[in-house]
Amino acid sequence: MAKPSDFPDGFAHYPLYFSPAEQETLIAEVRTATETAPFFQPRMPRTGTPLSVVMSNFGPLGWVTDKEGGYRYEAQHPKTGAPWPPLPDILTKLWQDVTDWPDLPEACLINWYKDGAKMGMHVDRDELAVNAPVVSVSLGDPAMFRIGGPQRGGKTQGVKLLSGDVVVLAKEARRCYHGISKVDYGQSALVPKGGRINLTMRRVNL
Repeated sequence: MAKPSDFPDGFAHYPLYFSPAEQETLIAEVRTATETAPFFQPRMPRTGTPLSVVMSNFGPLGWVTDKEGGYRYEAQHPKTGAPWPPLPDILTKLWQDVTDWPDLPEACLINWYKDGAKMGMHVDRDELAVNAPVVSVSLGDPAMFRIGGPQRGGKTQGVKLLSGDVVVLAKEARRCYHGISKVDYGQSALVPKGGRINLTMRRVNL
């Protein structure tokens, strides 16, 4: 089993940070948000290959990607043209509790991992605020999170994330490759229609 010293500086894992009742509240917030900002299928730049997750966003900005425009932040939903729903207070409080960053997050990705979905190793670097922490919340099915170093490839460490867990990537960890290698589909009944919801808060602008 990996020890805390095996992980990059700035990596933090808060097991079961949110109670079952709070997790239900977060899922209700997602359900309400996606009534006006429905899940959409993001696609890779240049190739147009679809990502295995579907997504939406909370906040003044939302992360989107497609063949034509690539990775970027937009103030409107790519399908409806409407603004994204506001960030729920429960997530604003989380950011304030687990980071010392003076500015609030501007984007919160809502990724829905259905059966077979995963997320390849990547670094979040589409933001001007490259030193601001990234805070994520796991809801629903368990998942294996992996984090490596600042270069692609090489040794990685794994953490099994359960529903209600929170992960923070700050300092050195903010610039390290990370991803989701597996979701244990069907283990939780929290997410309507099954799967895992991941909420990822980011500060975009300086």
